[in-house]
Amino acid sequence: MTTPLPAGFRVVLDQDTKQLRENLWFGGSPARVLRLTAAGRKAWRELADGPVTSTPAGALARRLTDAGLAHPIPPEPTSPADLTFVVPVLDRPGSLARCLASLDSHHPVLVVDDGSKDPQAIAKVAAAHGAKLVRRNENGGPGAARNTALDHVTTELVAFVDSDCVAPGDWTEALAAHFADPLLAAIAPRVRPLAKNTTAGRYTNVAGSLDLGDRPARVAPRTRTSYVPTAALVARRAALREVGGFDPGLRVGEDVDLGWRLHAAGHRVRYAPDVHVGHHEPGTWRELLGRRARYGTSAAPLSRRHPGNLAPLVLHPWPALTVGALLARRPLLAAGGFGGAVLNMLKTLRHNDIPTEGVVRAMGTAVHQTWLGAGRCGTQFAAPVLAALLVPRGWGRRAAVASLVLGPPLTAWAKQRPDLDPVRYTAAALADDIAYGAGVWAGCLIHRTAAPVLPEISWRPLRVDSKEKRGPA
Repeated sequence: MTTPLPAGFRVVLDQDTKQLRENLWFGGSPARVLRLTAAGRKAWRELADGPVTSTPAGALARRLTDAGLAHPIPPEPTSPADLTFVVPVLDRPGSLARCLASLDSHHPVLVVDDGSKDPQAIAKVAAAHGAKLVRRNENGGPGAARNTALDHVTTELVAFVDSDCVAPGDWTEALAAHFADPLLAAIAPRVRPLAKNTTAGRYTNVAGSLDLGDRPARVAPRTRTSYVPTAALVARRAALREVGGFDPGLRVGEDVDLGWRLHAAGHRVRYAPDVHVGHHEPGTWRELLGRRARYGTSAAPLSRRHPGNLAPLVLHPWPALTVGALLARRPLLAAGGFGGAVLNMLKTLRHNDIPTEGVVRAMGTAVHQTWLGAGRCGTQFAAPVLAALLVPRGWGRRAAVASLVLGPPLTAWAKQRPDLDPVRYTAAALADDIAYGAGVWAGCLIHRTAAPVLPEISWRPLRVDSKEKRGPA
């Protein structure tokens, strides 16, 4: 039996969660329908009115927060967090000084010099801010540096902060309160970009790869938030020790790997965007795109370490058929595909005694998301092929390819309305995706695997709890 969420925790429903009936809830990531028993409905009334006070309410709160239908709100802490800041650094003494100056002075700080060329400069900055310094003679990468720190930390919690971050205020206290949940192993704040007022900087401010948005989430593979960066992360030291810390063999993607290993070990990892930490971003396109390519190289080793966790695109057959037919200008086939999507979903809902209102609209959204996903995946991993398809004559084919390439960035621009015109934003987004895709392909060649670039077919349109399910939910 899963450990209930402890007494004192409250829950808030996710913005996409909907109550279909008194005993049926829809939402989460991946999307599902949760069926509540009579005991579950009683437990929900307790949660709706206040914090967890009983075991059934705690069990339901755990179920809701694990599924992504709700998010936990911890009780107010009764004492300061037992925590140590860990700041790995390689050169950049100026950035280190700025980072250390921003940290809360109530907790000890440990700086790990990961083989800097000028160790005296790093030592001088650490001493000026009262930080303990550990020196590694050889550069081992961020994972190795953080593991070195764990050998010198004795507190219950450790707050990893990259040297190019600015983390003012009591952000760690807000995150540390969540560790009243004994299953929580790590929690990350929202990492907001601190970028220069250049075209690259303004693009990064709205599309930074470390900024995961404003929606809280449980972090798990194959969900809306599948990883969190360790640019800023508060973690339980014992949980890190249990899974062996960071993988020093990964120079990039070590944060993704850690989160997935914690998840596999039965721990919880969460993303809390109500807490912010700033991160200084590259100011030039060369730096920005180079970093995106480096991030891409992590996909192949991650796919080997965690088979099945990394799919660039998950396609559902009927929406995929509809999109393919529309792009091929086959309206009758597209209509048939969409009709099949609607009928398949209606069959699933009726079989499970679930209301069928809004199915047509939901399938329209599924088709739209499939089109956007296919376009972005194509741009990232098959840009030369798409460019070649623009060469032959025929405006129909060109329009179809153009919709795939331009649709995702223009949709994002219309939603975010950044401080960039649509032409420059679109060009930046395409360059961003192509750079990342180039890194993925490079990693695939090195590690001899195509898994990170292969779409996946999912035959299950919706996850539905069994009618026979018993227990608190």
